[in-house]
Amino acid sequence: MTDPAIYAAWYETARGAWIGRIEFALLRELLALGPHESVLDIGCGTGYFTTLFAQLTDGPVVGLDSNTSWLRYAANRGPSSIAWVAGRGEAMPFPDRSFDVTVSVTALCFIADQQTAIREVFRVTRRRFVLGFLNRHSLLWWQNGRRGGRGGYRGARWHTAREVRELLSSSPFHGIRIRSAILFPTGGRTARWLEEWLSPRLPWGGFLAVVGEVTGCR
Repeated sequence: MTDPAIYAAWYETARGAWIGRIEFALLRELLALGPHESVLDIGCGTGYFTTLFAQLTDGPVVGLDSNTSWLRYAANRGPSSIAWVAGRGEAMPFPDRSFDVTVSVTALCFIADQQTAIREVFRVTRRRFVLGFLNRHSLLWWQNGRRGGRGGYRGARWHTAREVRELLSSSPFHGIRIRSAILFPTGGRTARWLEEWLSPRLPWGGFLAVVGEVTGCR
């Protein structure tokens, strides 16, 4: 397992900061978080995105992860307003409908029983969820996902947009939409320009974000 400090430092590199900004902008748009709503970040890791979500609301924000060393790292560096909870996505330690919105940034790609994790997402969510997946139809997969993956992608499961829809088809969500980002993961000047113009139009970004509604699903 990567040292949490090494993982967190990647977001301070030029490429890591750019990818983080692009992904967060998409997540923020899809979440449409209200100013007082509660948020659960499943598989929060070192808390990079959790901390950004906390800036969008004055409601409760919780980061959940099974790796206690990463949680300690997040707690030592994140704002005191965030609660850091140890737990697994397949069996979350929260009552039904605990959070207005839930979000998970590619954590499900490392969970073996994804269907159980998705049922848990539905169980603890009151209004809306956004789940991030790694796109097998992308340049990122060609660079880092083949033959079991490399670096931080080792062991990850990659999906197509169609497979993501199929994965969610047995759960009673509605209003499912899928967007993608990070078409050109090198992060160079040309890649950034092309990302701005092409990403909203093309489905081949390395990051797939799926949003769905829970309200009215009973």
